[in-house]
Amino acid sequence: MSTVEERLARLEALEDIKMLKHRYFRACDGKDPAAMRACFVAAGADIFYGPALGGFDGADGLVDVYSRIALQRAGDGYVILDMHHGMHPSIRITGPGTATGAWTLRFRQVDLRARTERVTALDYDDAYVVEDGEWKIAKCHVKTLWSIERALTDDVKVVQ
Repeated sequence: MSTVEERLARLEALEDIKMLKHRYFRACDGKDPAAMRACFVAAGADIFYGPALGGFDGADGLVDVYSRIALQRAGDGYVILDMHHGMHPSIRITGPGTATGAWTLRFRQVDLRARTERVTALDYDDAYVVEDGEWKIAKCHVKTLWSIERALTDDVKVVQ
């Protein structure tokens, strides 16, 4: 039987991991590569984002690709607009300072240059570790469940 202190520490860890993942989603949508990078371990993150983006042996490569795609500008606005809705977390504390997690993501992306909208359902398979006193993402593998892409018609106006 766990003590109250152990149970409280477990609940705090679960909440900290949820907040970590939400910071990651917000950084992606907010076009903040530094905040996105800060969600991952300092070195050696195991990242795989499927056939479209591929795999990375650390977060720096992912952040570089993200920056080149997400931060493109045309005039006063961005070319690519993203919306991440992470839900259904299933997080398991596996040991002192280690955990695994699965998430469902509903992702929407508007590409103003191509005049397309994409809606995608994805699953995340994550691992987390405590590094320098904070939970960080050590592994992040993404599997696409399905995706729909459609053209934006001429009457669609996107405001930023």
